[in-house]
Amino acid sequence: MKGLVYLATPYSKYPRCLKWAYIDAAILTGRLLQSGVRAYSPIVHTHPIAVYAEIDPYDHDIWLPFDEAMMEKSDHLLIALMDGWNESKGIKHEIEFFRECGKPISTLNPITLDMNYFHS
Repeated sequence: MKGLVYLATPYSKYPRCLKWAYIDAAILTGRLLQSGVRAYSPIVHTHPIAVYAEIDPYDHDIWLPFDEAMMEKSDHLLIALMDGWNESKGIKHEIEFFRECGKPISTLNPITLDMNYFHS
């Protein structure tokens, strides 16, 4: 996978809580980086900012413009099929954004790192 890959993972809908959504996304991002995928994770980047700067992690007025700027720069959307992904409003927005831009979208098995083109 070439270029910058935007890694979509569940956050508010992750059943293990926000902290674990961050930890599991960080581990997955690290594994992708080690395998040669240039992955950017909005959760890994913004969760610690929200925690340590005491910013509401649910405030879409703050996070969405930044996320969209990063989506514009990204070449590919990779959706991690983690628990809660299909209920995530954020992931639905990311899918719509990448579709409108005509950029490729794939799914990722977070255990095996197998990737498949997204058809929905």
